Amino acid sequence: MLDYSDLYRSLEGTLLEPWLDTLPNQVSRVFFDTPHGDLHRWLDLLHQLPDITPSRTEPSADEVTAGEPGDCNRATRKSVEHLLRQLHPWRKGPYRIMDIPIDAEWRSDWKWNRLKDRIQPLEDRLVLDVGCGNGYHCWRIAGAGARLTIGIDPGLLYTLQFHAIRHFMGNWPVQVLPLGIEDLPQELNACDTLFSMGVFYHRRSPLDHLLDLRACLRNGGELVLETLVIEGPAGQVLVPEGRYAKMRNVWFIPSCPTMLSWLKRCGFRNARVIDMTVTRPDEQRSTDWMRFQSLRDFLDPDNPELTVEGLPAPRRAIFLAEKAG
Repeated sequence: MLDYSDLYRSLEGTLLEPWLDTLPNQVSRVFFDTPHGDLHRWLDLLHQLPDITPSRTEPSADEVTAGEPGDCNRATRKSVEHLLRQLHPWRKGPYRIMDIPIDAEWRSDWKWNRLKDRIQPLEDRLVLDVGCGNGYHCWRIAGAGARLTIGIDPGLLYTLQFHAIRHFMGNWPVQVLPLGIEDLPQELNACDTLFSMGVFYHRRSPLDHLLDLRACLRNGGELVLETLVIEGPAGQVLVPEGRYAKMRNVWFIPSCPTMLSWLKRCGFRNARVIDMTVTRPDEQRSTDWMRFQSLRDFLDPDNPELTVEGLPAPRRAIFLAEKAG
């Protein structure tokens, strides 16, 4: 079981305080009612991490960093790397822990750098990151001055990866919970900023998902949404009949004009596209820390503008919008 007592105390006196009526029991159920088969192994790995006080922590760096080479001896560094590698696969990063570079599948810093100067300033804001993975963007949000950042992701391994990083980063105001958006109280109306990065196309009901995101925000709060898109006019949507880029759970990939109209219909104002980028194999790739197949294996080897299924290759857009009052 992971200790979230600091998070529970930090929710007191905020607009998220009502969540405390259910949150501890929700977390407890994840660990005790239907625990993952590898949970005890993962927790044991966390407990084996040595207690080291890093000379510096830097969540605002492209490589979220804890420590310097001289903060531990060679044997300790080797032990830390061995333990962190056993939490394979690392999907989001990069991180650098005691001079150990964690070269994750995604260069998540590239995505962050596309949006960081376009969103509302994060200083002193209450921020929720839905589908946060191991929390890479949560650290960047904390490094940008957020008062409290909470990431949620039902992938329990990702939560354990976050806590492995937090073991060395220390008590920054950031936490990741092994929960999904369906576990949030209805009509939170609490967050100043809400991130949804790479989640939308995995949802079976896209408009219901937008309404769920809207319900988390206070009036005027900002939504930062990144998703797969296709080229085309308003009303055009790709609904893969089978897999998309070898992924089973891709349901709706809209054009940018379609997504803008959906945001407006779901109660957001000032919806706009701030970036659209074709995903390249140097941004999403297999590494020594994620040894499974990655983007290069998902594209048509004879035509990289198509997936192996013959569908348009991945391109991603970032949308901003505010909750209309």
